[in-house]
Amino acid sequence: MTKKIVSTDKAPKAIGPYSQAVVVGEMVYTSGQIGLNPETMEMRETLEEQAHQVCKNLMAVLEAADSSINNVIKTTVFLDDINDFVAVNEIYAQYFTEPFPARSAVEVGKLPKNAKVEIEVIAHTNN
Repeated sequence: MTKKIVSTDKAPKAIGPYSQAVVVGEMVYTSGQIGLNPETMEMRETLEEQAHQVCKNLMAVLEAADSSINNVIKTTVFLDDINDFVAVNEIYAQYFTEPFPARSAVEVGKLPKNAKVEIEVIAHTNN
């Protein structure tokens, strides 16, 4: 099976040696997205702004992969403070609707660029 590398300027460019997403067969595997504004590559300031930007970035990457947020099967949410879980969950619920994807949420020591939240997803394509 071949893999297709996904790249879009509607989401932040990779800040390291990785791809925004990879498609294998009908499956899309995204890299984690943080709250970077894709136009300026600057981090959004507040937790809420970052969480919204993360979801918008994921939507852009999924669209470039011929998928959508409605095709997400599994998400992994990384938080720099687990006490932010409720606030992020409220924003998450504005983008992910029923039937909800499976999800894990964990607190981590530190995220790239001092982000407060990072989310990666596994989805299927529209095919």
